[in-house]
Amino acid sequence: MSTVSVLEIPQDVLDSARLTPAELKMEMAVYLYAQGRLSIGKARGLAGMSLWEFRQLLALRRISPHYDKRDLDEDMATLRELGRL
Repeated sequence: MSTVSVLEIPQDVLDSARLTPAELKMEMAVYLYAQGRLSIGKARGLAGMSLWEFRQLLALRRISPHYDKRDLDEDMATLRELGRL
């Protein structure tokens, strides 16, 4: 079981940013994903969204999915193991 950390954000900061706590979490998730600091799974969890919803949000913001040669190699190995190649 993972622990939860509480981050206190003053209400006047949320009001000034015109964000709800849920919207702030979504913004943090998008930023951290875009910076390569969170995986898509962790980011979508922080945002409280399904993977499909989070991918749509990233596309709307023109944030490319993180997919490099290592990811491709892993996917190819999985396909070979499954007999799909």
